[in-house]
Amino acid sequence: PMAEAALGSAGLHFDELNKLRVLEPEVAAQTAQLREECRAFVDKTAEFQKIVVSLSELLDQMAKGAESEKMKAIGARNLLTSITKQREAQEQQLQALIAEKKMQLERYRIEYETLCKTEADRNEFIDQFIFQK
Repeated sequence: PMAEAALGSAGLHFDELNKLRVLEPEVAAQTAQLREECRAFVDKTAEFQKIVVSLSELLDQMAKGAESEKMKAIGARNLLTSITKQREAQEQQLQALIAEKKMQLERYRIEYETLCKTEADRNEFIDQFIFQK
């Protein structure tokens, strides 16, 4: 014990295996415990970093998927708009064609009425000519 006290005053100590140490056994044990806690903390931090990277990659994939779906939706909307405009243009063409055919029908009706009147006039002329003889 006296030797231990002399060594202790010089800053030297014996550990549980009776090895000569510079640190007190209690300080050495606390240092070892702190080292283990630090290792555990570093391991947990590394695991957390892996989780963050994995989550970031997953979010990037989801963002790309959402962007792809958004582009598909925009393409579908543009296609629908294009089809609608084509249908409107086609409807206008058909309306113009209907108006043209109605005008043509009216011309044919007037021409028919004129021809009927001319035929009636000629038949009347022929009848008068035959009765005069």
